[in-house]
Amino acid sequence: MNIPNALTVLRIILVPVIVILLIQGQYAKALVCFVIAGVSDGLDGLLARILNQTTLVGAYLDPVADKALVISMFTTLAIVGLVPGWLAVVVISRDCIILGGILVLTLMSVDLEIKPSYVSKINTTLQLATIFFALLLKVGDAGRHFREAFSVLCWLTAVFTVISGGDYILKGMKLIGGGGAGPEKT
Repeated sequence: MNIPNALTVLRIILVPVIVILLIQGQYAKALVCFVIAGVSDGLDGLLARILNQTTLVGAYLDPVADKALVISMFTTLAIVGLVPGWLAVVVISRDCIILGGILVLTLMSVDLEIKPSYVSKINTTLQLATIFFALLLKVGDAGRHFREAFSVLCWLTAVFTVISGGDYILKGMKLIGGGGAGPEKT
């Protein structure tokens, strides 16, 4: 196993660890593990390109690790009351709709090129920032300065999640209609 794929596997392993820490109320440890997962997400792709170690396994594992982390985090954070439940529903619904669309297009034998769009990259950044600040709010006094900004961040994340989801739906409809660029992975 190469280094980039090992980092992706580390991220997958950290998902249940972070969930357990959150359920136990160990927010500082959960935050540290989340930061490690986030850094590993940035490093795996970078190292794969620099070391010329891109693999088919990595191409499939990376988005699985990303979705496992984001969906698990929003679900658990909503359950423990650190993010609004409606935001978790918006984030998870978008991902389910996109995955459903990819499944339909695959069953229709539509050739897909999966890569992140600009809107999707903004959305992912906002989602990860929301998770980070939700955890930071529970760690010591540092979080108390971000409470009002966190509410704005939640709404901004929701707006970009919907916009990004709509972007994928439009691209998928163009593919079904016989033209246009394919949907892009987040």
